[in-house]
Amino acid sequence: MAEYANPDLLVEADWLTEHLNDPGLVIVEMAQDFAEFDAGHIPGARIGPDPQIKGSVGKRLVAPAEEAKAWLESVGIGSDKLVVGYDRSRNRDASRLWWVLNYYGHSDVKVLNGGWEQWSAGRHPVATGPAEAAGSVTFTPKPVNHDIESTVDKLKSAIDNSDAVIWDIRGKDEFDGENDRGNRRKGHVPGAVHLEWAELVGEDHRFKPVDELWALVGKLGITPESEVHIY
Repeated sequence: MAEYANPDLLVEADWLTEHLNDPGLVIVEMAQDFAEFDAGHIPGARIGPDPQIKGSVGKRLVAPAEEAKAWLESVGIGSDKLVVGYDRSRNRDASRLWWVLNYYGHSDVKVLNGGWEQWSAGRHPVATGPAEAAGSVTFTPKPVNHDIESTVDKLKSAIDNSDAVIWDIRGKDEFDGENDRGNRRKGHVPGAVHLEWAELVGEDHRFKPVDELWALVGKLGITPESEVHIY
């Protein structure tokens, strides 16, 4: 995966095929549809209870530590496990799993580049029916990694910071204020630039190569030195 700046964050379908039976590996599908999972999924994969790992009270926020712990343990993720996440939504929800695990200090996690699209297109092995029950594991959340987290206060301070870029990755209609998506207010954060997240992924559901990604985000004013806030 020489086309990526950080290939260690990803795995390809061929690699995963060779490592399906590795001890200590947990495969999680961040699914939207349980029926789709039962109709066909990666052998040994477990299905996440929901695709976002958000809190039961703060429903727009990442699940607090104890709720995240319960969620992760329910799919067999322990602190000593290598996790590979995949989805059917162009890497969006698998990347969320990657982020939440890093948020709670577990960096031994990778995203299956291209997700189910690449797995099924490559005629890799497929299992059907419900997921196998997860065994007993312990996930111990570490202190929150605030370096990868933005907040309202951080975002407000970035509005007038010339070294910061505020990046709105929602749909154009949301950015323009034509669609509120159930939010209390329409529009975007003052000074934000727009590029929808889906533009970072090719038609094959794999992340675009690093040169293409830098060309896209460069138009937003993002450089390797930029402080970037994404929402």
